[in-house]
Amino acid sequence: MKLITAIIQPSMLDQVQTALVHLGAKGMTVSEVTGYARQQGHKEVYRGETMSIDFILKVRLELLTADVDVEAVVGTILKAAHTGEVGDGKVWVTPVENAVRIRTGETGDQAI
Repeated sequence: MKLITAIIQPSMLDQVQTALVHLGAKGMTVSEVTGYARQQGHKEVYRGETMSIDFILKVRLELLTADVDVEAVVGTILKAAHTGEVGDGKVWVTPVENAVRIRTGETGDQAI
């Protein structure tokens, strides 16, 4: 079992969610986050004052998936979130030792 985490542009969330639902993803957690990488923030002018915006709004997706589905899920996210512009995001995969569904007590892949 793996935890797939993706940081994407907020404008791409609907597209990524739709693609993952068509793939058969059973659920995901979505969080609004801020950060920066190569973008290093940007400057904006507000009421004549130049302001430095150090952190950029992003969306973080988290999905638990069976080992056999990892490549398909990652590929789907990459394809749906790609714009070719700086700031498209990043995806990483983390091994998960176990998961337990609280309602039923199911463990492992049954808890996904």
